[in-house]
Amino acid sequence: MQESIKYFNREKKTVEVEKVYGDALVRWLYCTPTGKSLSAILCKAPISRIYGLTQDSKLLSRHKVRPFIHDFNIQIDDFKPGSVQAQDIRDSYLSFNEFFIRPFKDGKRPIVSDTKLMAAPAEARYLGFESIKDDQTFPVKGVQLTAKALLKNSKWEQTFRDGPLMIARLCPVDYHRYHFPDDGEVIEDYRINGNFHSVNPIALRYRDDIFSENERHVSILETKNFGKVAYIEVGATMVGKIIQSYHGKSFQKGQEKGYFLFGASTVVILGEKGKWKPSEDMLKHSQEKMEVYLKLGDAVANVI
Repeated sequence: MQESIKYFNREKKTVEVEKVYGDALVRWLYCTPTGKSLSAILCKAPISRIYGLTQDSKLLSRHKVRPFIHDFNIQIDDFKPGSVQAQDIRDSYLSFNEFFIRPFKDGKRPIVSDTKLMAAPAEARYLGFESIKDDQTFPVKGVQLTAKALLKNSKWEQTFRDGPLMIARLCPVDYHRYHFPDDGEVIEDYRINGNFHSVNPIALRYRDDIFSENERHVSILETKNFGKVAYIEVGATMVGKIIQSYHGKSFQKGQEKGYFLFGASTVVILGEKGKWKPSEDMLKHSQEKMEVYLKLGDAVANVI
């Protein structure tokens, strides 16, 4: 019997079972000898980008929108319609990618206003740790979640050494835009080329180097209330692109930073030691090896 993926829904205060898009394919790619051989090819950037382009095609992808909304019970009325005039919002999206990056209607996701609370930068399933240790094994080996492994930049290794870390995993069914967690300024910005392995927990059980080997976009933020923060967007299988929609220096809490085109993806947040820690329910459930589902803008961490 296949092991299901469970997570804690903070809003509903219930443990839920994740319905995985492409579940059988992910399990085959990462759990069988033949699949593992093929995953080494499919994870390459050109393959993911070519597939991503098909999701921009009206001819090849628009027909998938309605079944996807139905199968995964997407609350589509929470979102703005696409670029096509239509009586039914489900028919307003020109392509699957346009649907995939659909923005929320104004006011649907309030941003926590307390300056001592960090706002969840994405609507996702979260893990949180006060500090990463080498002997940690969930979701991957601790050494793969260090500042050194994630940032690949000696300039910032010491700044974030032994500090707090959060992982926000976005599934294909989720809202795929990501936002700033506090007011502040961008002080450095760079990209790390890499592969596009799946970030699904199934894949992470069989490959512990995914977060440190996948393509990443790194932004070093000087926040108003939480010190320096490393904000890392991680690409994943069939993610066409990691897009930075924000271009500037100063930003505000809750302001959009960018979005992922088709595919499951991850945002990783690193902090300075002693500045802040993830929310208590996240720390508790992470110790129990369970993610916490949070809505965009919810309180995700607090000042120490």
